[in-house]
Amino acid sequence: MSVRQVFGLALGAALFLSAAPAASAAPRPYDRVTVDPIGRLRADGTVTLSGTYRCHRARGPVFVSSSLSQGDPRVAHGIGGTLAVCDGARHRWINAETRPDTYRLGRAHVRATLMELRGPGIPLPHFHAKRDRNIRLVAR
Repeated sequence: MSVRQVFGLALGAALFLSAAPAASAAPRPYDRVTVDPIGRLRADGTVTLSGTYRCHRARGPVFVSSSLSQGDPRVAHGIGGTLAVCDGARHRWINAETRPDTYRLGRAHVRATLMELRGPGIPLPHFHAKRDRNIRLVAR
């Protein structure tokens, strides 16, 4: 296959993918995740984050994941994960993780994500909603 043929196939694939409807990748208005303004930090390093979520019509398992950063925004650690119930109703999520000597009381940043694993074969992530929020870590 010549370079010109390879380039033509790549260009055709790029045009095909860019013409695909973007609606499936966009969050749906009834899929939502929130983050509470206060997180808890115990003396043993256990961080507890919480909030609410709502999702509807999932085909695969859905999780509420959360990550926490403090200081350097490029460094974040995953804080637990909750299996979500996607019935259209609002539910609470609570994620906890023990990370001794990693976090201190005070300001921090949380990213919560409502993510579904979908597809035949190897499941791939499909994002329903995401929320970034600055919070305060307080002693438990």
